[in-house]
Amino acid sequence: MTFKIANRASELIGGTSILKIESLSKLAGSDIFVKCEYENPGGSIKDRAALQMTEDALACGALKEGMTIVEGTAGNTGIGLAVVGKSLGFPVLVVMPRGQAHEKERMIGLFGAELRLVDPCPFKDPNHFYHTAKRIADEESNRYWWANQFENTSNYKAHYQNTGPEIWQQLPKLDCLVSVAGTGGTISGTSQFLKEKKPRIQVVLVDPDGSGLKSYVDTGAFASSGSSFTEGIGIMRLTQNFAAAKVDQAVNFSDQDILTISRFVRDEDGIVLGSSSALNVCAAFHNAYKGQKSRCILTFACDLGERSYSKLYDGDFLKSKGLDENRNMDQMLGSW
Repeated sequence: MTFKIANRASELIGGTSILKIESLSKLAGSDIFVKCEYENPGGSIKDRAALQMTEDALACGALKEGMTIVEGTAGNTGIGLAVVGKSLGFPVLVVMPRGQAHEKERMIGLFGAELRLVDPCPFKDPNHFYHTAKRIADEESNRYWWANQFENTSNYKAHYQNTGPEIWQQLPKLDCLVSVAGTGGTISGTSQFLKEKKPRIQVVLVDPDGSGLKSYVDTGAFASSGSSFTEGIGIMRLTQNFAAAKVDQAVNFSDQDILTISRFVRDEDGIVLGSSSALNVCAAFHNAYKGQKSRCILTFACDLGERSYSKLYDGDFLKSKGLDENRNMDQMLGSW
């Protein structure tokens, strides 16, 4: 066994473990694994894109000494950039919509980044967090470098060059990869690499209510219904990063299913999932339960449940959304 010895926190990004979810694997008749992205120093899979984008900007001269990194984010990319920025000596300004989990707001500050909250609004509104971050960089281009995680394909590159090869080395028997998408970098980079190695690997996109990616995969047009308490995933436009994804199937699950699977895995396996991770695991379990048996299925534990405490693990919040914490697995399976 080998262990990393690093000189700075950013050097610890990547090389995450894979964990089998025994309870769901037994119930479904196939092996279901999660890649434990919460092991990254910033606590999420977004550390990978944050590091790659920053390193590539330094290499091409877009990011120079004395500049500040600015990005619009629902939280985890901002935390990742705060870790990377602090490690490499750059201040970070995070623009974030109000209403995200308070835990993410606190983490951004704990890692030393500046947080600027804006009112949530549709993407077409110039005050959207994405446009606000871009405008800050455009108005003072010598002072700020905008990471632009949605369209910056260094995001995709992080997963094509690193996450995908890690998975291939760890699970060469892989039959199915399941992933949510926000920017699209994770599913694009990993699916591209893994299908080059093993074309028959099935890639499944899982989309929350309120997102249009499933509709886009199915019909070529964005359409959505409902809403979700998940954060940082789902989108209503095609990004440069998602455009490279090799997706075979798209599925959708409700917040109630996310809640039910999160409680089952916590109680049976001692794994506390965040909302995006729980959606991933729900889709992986569904694929295993409904599909051919004795397969190997992998998804991502994007971060830990502590970042979703004020929503996914808050009884009052769940009641306000009409969600039932006591709904059991038999009831969920019956609805499938």
